[in-house]
Amino acid sequence: MRLRKGSIRARVKGDLPIVFTQEKLSAYGGLEIFRRFADGSGFSDRLREIFSIRCFDGDYGSFRITLALIGMLLLGGTRLRHLRVLERDPLFLRFARLQKLPCDRTVSRSLKGMTSPLRERMSDLLRELAYDTAREAGLSRVTLDLDGTVLRTGLCAEGAERGFNPHHPKDKSYYPLTAHLAQTGQLLAVENRPGNVHDSEGAYEMLACLVDDLRAQLAPRHLEVRLDGAFFRREILEFLEEGGIEYAIKTPLWDWLDIRNTIRQRRRWQRVRPGLQAFATRLVIPKWDLSLRVVVYRKHVSHRTRKNFQLDLFHPDDGHYEYSAVATNKRVRLRTLWDFIAGRGGHEKTLGELKQHLAFDTIPTQDWDANSAWLLISALTHNLVRRFQLTTGAAKRRNGPKRTYRYVLESLRTLRYELLNIPAKIATPEGRLQLRLAAAPGTQRRITHVLETMHQPA
Repeated sequence: MRLRKGSIRARVKGDLPIVFTQEKLSAYGGLEIFRRFADGSGFSDRLREIFSIRCFDGDYGSFRITLALIGMLLLGGTRLRHLRVLERDPLFLRFARLQKLPCDRTVSRSLKGMTSPLRERMSDLLRELAYDTAREAGLSRVTLDLDGTVLRTGLCAEGAERGFNPHHPKDKSYYPLTAHLAQTGQLLAVENRPGNVHDSEGAYEMLACLVDDLRAQLAPRHLEVRLDGAFFRREILEFLEEGGIEYAIKTPLWDWLDIRNTIRQRRRWQRVRPGLQAFATRLVIPKWDLSLRVVVYRKHVSHRTRKNFQLDLFHPDDGHYEYSAVATNKRVRLRTLWDFIAGRGGHEKTLGELKQHLAFDTIPTQDWDANSAWLLISALTHNLVRRFQLTTGAAKRRNGPKRTYRYVLESLRTLRYELLNIPAKIATPEGRLQLRLAAAPGTQRRITHVLETMHQPA
């Protein structure tokens, strides 16, 4: 059926007059759905319990200030001052359980009061969210990734130091260590560190704690750990071998390991896929009293790159290759191992999501405790969003060799556009509060499905 042009096109003959009103209007109608989920899943009660140990908690209370920060991050705010933009939004005030929002300094003082004992309790909640999600997903295989990430801080942030930052070597930074549950894309731990520490600083302690916790909470049939070359340490390798944990660790081509000489002497390589060859060998490290199975890969590239620092060992007519080595105790094919170690990119994707959409790289104050608490609040928000998606019907993906996300997960930017940023009005027909959403038909169907899913018994 053809429509008349008059029923499609609209004329705009002038500017609409702008009038400021006191009506209870909101640009974030979907925030009420997240509030219901946070309350129904028990997240709000567990968050309130964290701050019950504080004797003096101020007029606003750390619980409500933390809820306000989580709500602000959900809606796209990245600075403490962005709370001012939301001070008239009725649904945001309802989410934070406040009638009036605190000023920037009040929020900053509350963050500074989140010292180590409180941050440990927040870390416990971070893991609980991930464990609850994993139980709902029914995971029998769990893959754990550890990695650090650089956060530029400016000159005045407490605890910041100049360290590893190839793009901004003179800038001070933090270098937090994060642990990632690959199947759900959630963080299990965030430990803030100065920018001048080695990437493996504190990794052994974190890994030992998380392995025990994962076995106690999830009892997986298969537990895997994969790490980059910075974590190639004797104590970590011994812990993984003695604990019977499957692992794959990128192996540095240090001179004293003599891997380069093994590569130089190698004449026959096994084809893995077009442009990729490999061979397996046994690496004996007398200094560490260890014998490891190491797989060496070489990838053909069309031109000389900055990564080809080993090429001076080989004859120029061999072509250009990028070499890498992986130490592992997994009994899998060379191609499967290559895909598995490449799955570490899922952790990088999660960190990118945190930095781009949840202000993980924002340094809100100059105080160490406040900035460390901010990282945990950002990670908590991320875990909550991921659990929301899995609980409300995220489609399951095939479990491939890369061991990345088991579900089709939307970015927070997509979730904001499709679900959170919905015009809404709070009305009182017949004296009863009612939320009226101006949503498109497709969005209405999605909201109805989400609400039905949340009300289903677990």
